[in-house]
Amino acid sequence: MNLKEKLSEITEYFSPKIIGEVNDTFIKLVKIKGNKVPWHNHKNEDELFQVLSGSLLFEIENQESFTMNTGDIFIVKQGINHRISSKEECHIMLVENKTTLHTGEIVNEITKSIKKQRNY
Repeated sequence: MNLKEKLSEITEYFSPKIIGEVNDTFIKLVKIKGNKVPWHNHKNEDELFQVLSGSLLFEIENQESFTMNTGDIFIVKQGINHRISSKEECHIMLVENKTTLHTGEIVNEITKSIKKQRNY
């Protein structure tokens, strides 16, 4: 599998797409641009972010925000409120448990079900 080819098939921002499974985890690709991700957390799951291209502003509640760049990895521990944004298009790979809800228990216009993350 080629990640650049898979990313070229993604046409929507903030819409993760499942590209594989490893045991009880999904490997997902997502493109983001802007700031539509709400503050949210995942009660029982950690979440790994890897920036494949671009820059990602990462915010964690009650902490100083930081920027991730191409090649950077960050793991958000379960229960930690967070949100991400990017001024320019940014490509991200996510590694998440299969039980992880896209935007936690917060639902807004970008929230995608697992079914919608599979269909592309």
